[in-house]
Amino acid sequence: MSARAEHSRTEPHSFHPKNRSQNDYIRNKYAKLSRPSFCDLVSRYPIGGTDEFWLKIQAEARSDVDQEPILASYYYATVLSHCSLERALANHLGTKLSYTNLPSNVLFEIFHGVLSEDRDIQRAIRDDLKAVKERDPACISFVHCLLNFKGFLACQAYRVAHKLWSQGRIILALLIQNRVSEVFGVDIHPGANIGWGILLDHATGIVIGETATVGNNVSILHNVTLGGSGKVSGDRHPKVGNGVLIGAGTQVLGNIRIGEGAKIGAGSVVLKEVPPRTTAVGNPARLIGGKENPTKLKKIPSFTMDHISFVSTDDYMI
Repeated sequence: MSARAEHSRTEPHSFHPKNRSQNDYIRNKYAKLSRPSFCDLVSRYPIGGTDEFWLKIQAEARSDVDQEPILASYYYATVLSHCSLERALANHLGTKLSYTNLPSNVLFEIFHGVLSEDRDIQRAIRDDLKAVKERDPACISFVHCLLNFKGFLACQAYRVAHKLWSQGRIILALLIQNRVSEVFGVDIHPGANIGWGILLDHATGIVIGETATVGNNVSILHNVTLGGSGKVSGDRHPKVGNGVLIGAGTQVLGNIRIGEGAKIGAGSVVLKEVPPRTTAVGNPARLIGGKENPTKLKKIPSFTMDHISFVSTDDYMI
């Protein structure tokens, strides 16, 4: 097997592009620019039959190459040379997070070892991609998110680090956390528990503490902190329910609960529990409608991404 793999890497067969598909042409022209793939030699464990999601991403990549042929080698190395989303993601994260004393091939093996085996993470990756595409109007395609959205990439690196943390591989998990913080500007402790369908929009400056919990289908904007309230040890970080939207620059401090479907306005400082389907805004944050009878939200805010519906024109003037 090694001999076959070495041969395929160093002596690719030549052919004319008119006689082959576009994919074959790109593969032949740029084979030396990417990590070799063994997908034709080693069977992989799919989530369930043909991965239509991955085929969609590859189709988007080919379309991008049609529009920008100068990026053909980049798209081949990052997407088109890989047989699965997990392998492409592991390769991309390894490249992004590597440095002199931590080469990309070492990181690739770490990431791929987790991503290729953990089916829960595999499903979460796809749910996160869909969340970004559906909720962020700046996301033009799934492949665009996979390659360029640092919030998505930081979240997937966290998922691997969290798996390692749960296995007792503390030093490695913390190393990944540190590299993600340095490269992407997102600091998520590997001990935190985060669900699926997560959108970290823009993502710069997001901090999530060790004992924080984030539910499913949550949207968090840049410069958000889910932090502790001081030097208290133990369970000291916020618990964010499903469907929550947290606006930019918000600080949620202490072991408090943000109820399902709640909305936190941008720039708020939240120090007390926020009931489900309510809106909290301000410093310190207060409930819209008052504490005794807060206004209830009818839609899931993390899906609508509506940041200003709580503002009354009677109360707000420039």
